[in-house]
Amino acid sequence: MNFEKYFGSDDYIVSEQLKNIVNVAIALERPLLIRGEPGTGKTLLAHSIAKALGKRLIVWNIKSTTKAKDGLYIYDTVQRLYDSRFGDKDVSNIKNYIRLGKLGEAFTSDEQVVLLIDEIDKADIEFPNDLLNELDEMSFHIMETDEIIKAKHRPIVIITSNAEKELPDAFLRRCIFHYIEFPDPELMEKIIYVHHPNIKKTLLWNAMDKFYELRKVPYLRKKPSTSELIDWLGVLIKAGLTEKDLKENVPFIGTLIKKEQDLENLAKRSSYSFLKSSSSY
Repeated sequence: MNFEKYFGSDDYIVSEQLKNIVNVAIALERPLLIRGEPGTGKTLLAHSIAKALGKRLIVWNIKSTTKAKDGLYIYDTVQRLYDSRFGDKDVSNIKNYIRLGKLGEAFTSDEQVVLLIDEIDKADIEFPNDLLNELDEMSFHIMETDEIIKAKHRPIVIITSNAEKELPDAFLRRCIFHYIEFPDPELMEKIIYVHHPNIKKTLLWNAMDKFYELRKVPYLRKKPSTSELIDWLGVLIKAGLTEKDLKENVPFIGTLIKKEQDLENLAKRSSYSFLKSSSSY
């Protein structure tokens, strides 16, 4: 089977396992369900795939109030009522008041697109099941106009989850699944150089030592993520700090640790006394 293969992009370093699973999902034309702790690049993966393959990205951000039908189409009854009372439009043509959702937009695109369904577990538990038929058949029915919308090209579907809720088994069976492991130091170094190509190795190594030491602290409610390490290094570089400034403290620790309780607990533990003087920055 011939298909466009994904090898990563210049702004997104991908592991061999993740690269392979993306290509499996593309080849099998199945949605790819991505899980992983915050900051591991779940959302950015879809952006990278779209960039690498030269395709348009359509993003459907899921909220607690999102319904599956919202992704298909919306019948704007309010606008139609307004036009019937105050406008001069032909309100008898219901098609004028049908607005395609993100899934409908992906289906009707003249070219294959990458569709990101972001944080699917934020929605109601029935949301994934309500999408099963549409994702399987790549079509849906607009009841108000009795019209069938069928995908011109099957989109590359990336679905992210923070594991806040268990997803239905019937939904999981239709997906290819991958859990993005937190980067080891070797992969993390490659990621950092994408964002800070001119960083000094000594600063990078010392900063990473502190970063991974923090991540090992067992009582942290929120461990620092990759994106926070990237931000922290950016602050260190702009402040002109060196590896010497990291020996006794963690400057700008608020860039890494985002919960007050975590900061208080770290300051109280003698084994992590190097954090106590960080407030001077």
